[in-house]
Amino acid sequence: MNKIDDLTPIDRELLIKKYGSLDKIKDQLESHYPIQYLIGNVNFYGYDFLCDERVLIPRFETEGLIEKTISYLKELKLENAKVLDMGTGSGCIAITLKKELPNVQVKAIDISNDALDVARLNAKNLDVSIAFELADIFKYESQDKYDLLIANPPYIAFNEEVDESIKYEPEQAIYAEDNGLIFYKHILKIAPKLLNDKSLIAMEIGYQQGSILKTYAKEYFPNAKIIISKDLALKDRYLFIINE
Repeated sequence: MNKIDDLTPIDRELLIKKYGSLDKIKDQLESHYPIQYLIGNVNFYGYDFLCDERVLIPRFETEGLIEKTISYLKELKLENAKVLDMGTGSGCIAITLKKELPNVQVKAIDISNDALDVARLNAKNLDVSIAFELADIFKYESQDKYDLLIANPPYIAFNEEVDESIKYEPEQAIYAEDNGLIFYKHILKIAPKLLNDKSLIAMEIGYQQGSILKTYAKEYFPNAKIIISKDLALKDRYLFIINE
């Protein structure tokens, strides 16, 4: 069975509408080129986001991060939260939070100008106001304090086996040094300076990283409630740190 036979009816319809014939993209499909890039957008949390090789493809697991984060914000009565999205990529996290909770104020940072171009287009298309900023997480400083720090940083180790289609996505949005942990370690280290006393940290994590990240979280937030939450596949996928 070839890749064209594997297409869902919806994807087939969208691709034919865009290209006229699947023959035009057969070689790309056979080489595992992401269908989302071929279509040019992806539905995420009910919203259509532009998506191309400049950004990581938004995934179902990240929808779970947003769903759980919104639930915690409501529980903490932080629906008007000041939010920092670290490593925004396509802007899917920042924009979706703003769509679902219109009263939040969101700043979204990324090291890639290309990614920020995509994120700004998505914010414009979805009619939300986000403060986007070109910034390196490892050099980031802020005079502002936030109620929510949210991130889906790169967390794949360089020697980890991945799906062949991932080779088309930006490497800096996927792979991380220190067995995939370097971004988490730094974010947790600087987070106390960035957050208000009552606050929430929400991060997507690799399914094997929950235990070690909980240990790191306790080091910087000894009095916080630390939760490792599972995705729909029942794999550890989210880290939440609740400061009350």
